[in-house]
Amino acid sequence: MFDIDLMSRVPIYEQLYRKVIELILKGVLTEQEKLPSVRNLATELGVNPNTVAKAYSLLERDGIIYSLAGRGSFIAKPDKLLAQERILTDFDNAVRHALEIGIEKEMLQKRIDMIEENQEGEI
Repeated sequence: MFDIDLMSRVPIYEQLYRKVIELILKGVLTEQEKLPSVRNLATELGVNPNTVAKAYSLLERDGIIYSLAGRGSFIAKPDKLLAQERILTDFDNAVRHALEIGIEKEMLQKRIDMIEENQEGEI
């Protein structure tokens, strides 16, 4: 469920942050659902516990999860608009960067269309 790409240039904590938001938006993770402990998730992913702790800290900072001492971390009441805004901000930044390095708008649109077609095939 919390798959990450160890070869990606995107930091692991950021991948995990985005993955939790994605799973909330898809309804896989629901309000009040308990997340794996930092130690357990780090072991499962084969990463340093500090990496998972950083992702959880950012998620908590942004109100996406909350922690209870001695009980763990849980999904907060989903604010889908906030989560969507974070995803769209990432998208905007990626598009800006692509345009800055000379990727044409048409190529970006083709990629969006291709991704959309692949998503429809998964449903």
